[in-house]
Amino acid sequence: MTDRLPLAPVTLAGDLVQLVPLSRDHHDGLVEAVSDGALWTLWYTSVPDPEGMRAEIDRRLRLRDQGSMLPFTVIRRADGRIVGMTTFMNIDAEGPRVEIGSTWYARSVQRTGLNTEAKLLLLAHAFDTLGCLAVEFRTHVLNRQSRQAIERLGARLDGILRWHVRAKDGTVRDSCVYSITAPEWPAVRAHLRFSLAARA
Repeated sequence: MTDRLPLAPVTLAGDLVQLVPLSRDHHDGLVEAVSDGALWTLWYTSVPDPEGMRAEIDRRLRLRDQGSMLPFTVIRRADGRIVGMTTFMNIDAEGPRVEIGSTWYARSVQRTGLNTEAKLLLLAHAFDTLGCLAVEFRTHVLNRQSRQAIERLGARLDGILRWHVRAKDGTVRDSCVYSITAPEWPAVRAHLRFSLAARA
């Protein structure tokens, strides 16, 4: 572990959203959020169902303790409501390099500025504080909504990992790998700030 890439939990706050360290105390709010749209029914995602939320929280906290994940609970600032989860994952401290993933949002906050601001906060922390060389995003090749959202951020497609991981239903996923590199970050940051201002 390098001094440049600490894994200590951190709170990231913007105008619309606050990303706070995941806690077992968030269980009930996360169950309510995932039930907003029955998100676990999408076969090409790995969103936990209400009955599996406690195990998912434990899984993420275990990976945090192992140093490979920094998990967050997503809170809407307007009303303090828990609306999802996101993480820094597959942390490579030597790069340093991280992936932003294992993200889901309650349906009622999808396609709002909330995700844009959350990604701006995460990317700023990764590049400006942690000094990352690149930030990666991965998604199912058939998850068009996720792919479009990643592309709207300004990330570029690096390639497709064929026959990559087994999905929860037993099918095998091809994963699209996207990234934003450190030299691209200033333009991406300007783009995301402009997008947020246009929504205001």
